[in-house]
Amino acid sequence: MNDNQGGAALRAPEARGPTLNDLTRVRLGRQLQALYDPIIDEPLDPRLAELLRQLDQDRECL
Repeated sequence: MNDNQGGAALRAPEARGPTLNDLTRVRLGRQLQALYDPIIDEPLDPRLAELLRQLDQDRECL
């Protein structure tokens, strides 16, 4: 006998967290952009760049 009626018994209730209005999302986006813009211009550490190249090569082989 199947206690799972169409999978409904196993589904978790939909989680609803706090929501942000449009103005708050825009302000948060601008603040994050201002925070991370200087970091984007920094050069990538050569060791990290090499690891990323290796990952790309490994993906191409799959």
